[in-house]
Amino acid sequence: MASDSDIHLYTAQTPNGIKISILLEELGLPYQTTKLEFSKSTQKEPWFLEINPNGRIPAITDKFTDGKPIRLFESGSIMQYLVARYDKDHKFSFPPGSREFLEMNNWLFFMNAGVGPMQGQANHFTRYAPEHIEYGVNRYQNETRRLYGVLDKHLADTKAEYLVGNKCTIADISHWGWVSAAGWAGVNLDDFPHLKKWEERMWARPALKKGANVPDPYKLKELLQDKEKMDRHAAEARNWVQQGMKEDAEKNAARSK
Repeated sequence: MASDSDIHLYTAQTPNGIKISILLEELGLPYQTTKLEFSKSTQKEPWFLEINPNGRIPAITDKFTDGKPIRLFESGSIMQYLVARYDKDHKFSFPPGSREFLEMNNWLFFMNAGVGPMQGQANHFTRYAPEHIEYGVNRYQNETRRLYGVLDKHLADTKAEYLVGNKCTIADISHWGWVSAAGWAGVNLDDFPHLKKWEERMWARPALKKGANVPDPYKLKELLQDKEKMDRHAAEARNWVQQGMKEDAEKNAARSK
């Protein structure tokens, strides 16, 4: 099956970006990579908007079963496509219609509708906002902690190694990049012992480590151990985040005229 793929991944070193490279490595699929530079607003260039009209990563292109190119964007959609087409033995998924398949999708959407958006906002107000807004920090850190509590209790109650039984699936892969980055959002993973053990179990997977280092070396774990480096990294990122917001605001203003 791997020889049938013609996958090109458009990505960056973010929790959402590494979801796809990790899954591709776990599946053993060949793929090419293009790194998008947020500091240069590459994701807003016309050529990329043809692939993802929303101007976000990750995205992939592939040769579809009809021999024509196909584009996929939104991490959950990409992951569902990859396992549906290339994971015929269900090594990282379950047979469609099975109880386990439906449970896997529960947790996949829990990530995409809950953990990712809430933790993303916690990241923004904790690291990237031009001024400290206590309400915003508290609102999104607390909601991220609540969602982590749901995951922690689920793992404790099921006594399973992964989110759905004892098999790593796209539900687990979709969560890992965010959970491993808990400290960046101001959340202490030590407060969630079952989730912390799950994160360590995931990090021990060789293919996950390989995928996490795409398109750049994964340095977040060491970054979280050095407050000075964290502050410097956040300051650098804050500049392009704010610039991007300004550019979007100007485009929206021009559109409304």
